Amino acid sequence: MSDLLTCVGLERSFGDLKAVQGVSFSVAVGETYGLLGPNGAGKTTCISMIAGLLDPDAGEVTVAGQAMGPRASAAKNDVGLVPQELAIYPDLSARENLDFFARLYGLDTARRKRRVDEVLEVIGLTDRAGDRAGTYSGGMKRRLNIGIGMLHEPKLLILDEPTVGVDPQSRNAILESVETLATDGMGVLYTTHYMEEAERLCDRIGIIDQGTLVAEGTRRELVGMIGEQDVVRLKTVGDVQAAEAACAVVEGVSSTDVEEDTVVCLVDEAAPRLPALLAAVGATDADVSGVEVREPDIEDVFLHLTGKALRD
Repeated sequence: MSDLLTCVGLERSFGDLKAVQGVSFSVAVGETYGLLGPNGAGKTTCISMIAGLLDPDAGEVTVAGQAMGPRASAAKNDVGLVPQELAIYPDLSARENLDFFARLYGLDTARRKRRVDEVLEVIGLTDRAGDRAGTYSGGMKRRLNIGIGMLHEPKLLILDEPTVGVDPQSRNAILESVETLATDGMGVLYTTHYMEEAERLCDRIGIIDQGTLVAEGTRRELVGMIGEQDVVRLKTVGDVQAAEAACAVVEGVSSTDVEEDTVVCLVDEAAPRLPALLAAVGATDADVSGVEVREPDIEDVFLHLTGKALRD
């Protein structure tokens, strides 16, 4: 995949505060990239520079090969920005909101009608298209907010915490919409305070703390950076000590322990090792009555690197 967004050495200060210090990353065509960080880490400043709302003190942003900045109209045409705060008119219907913003984007009549219908379908509001937006639930308003940002078919869509304050059903609908966008080839830059969203949606994740990008990679790459291993717990019936000894010699198992009737194994990548572990126990005077696998997640990485929970 070719790079759609490239950020190189971004820096920005506000007086004596260095909000962003040397941040570099890229987003490929069709990729969903998660930018995670605690409050005050520099995410909003980065997004403002990427969207062309703020000039960097140093470094550069390019979108689809075009330099981005406050006066870069051509580059801005390739970007859709969905802010955390709602940017909709509550007295207008969803269709009227979308039509209004499509006119601002300069879409001609035929394309405007087509895009409004397409976006309503993607965000799941076709059945409520004629209702005033002010009567919508929080989740429906969020979905409309996303629809406005994607009306002009941008190559890069920036979503700044799009599921804040919505119910679980609406949140899932929003995530499904984002998954559809990436499948259709749009690049997505996604910020969130929910680790499970990042794990579900993002092909790669960048972790920013105190204005610096401290880590970047896929989920597996990030977990590998801190040396965390998967934990496999095998609840057994019979000779638990024999079961432990059998598991200890399975390839990929670094250590074992016994907790009452359970063998606890630290394993490199549990999924491919699990059949061998079950076979090893089965060859002893013990049977496995339950299996639990815990893989380290992005939360573990985040806490390790920043010393904070994501919402701190």
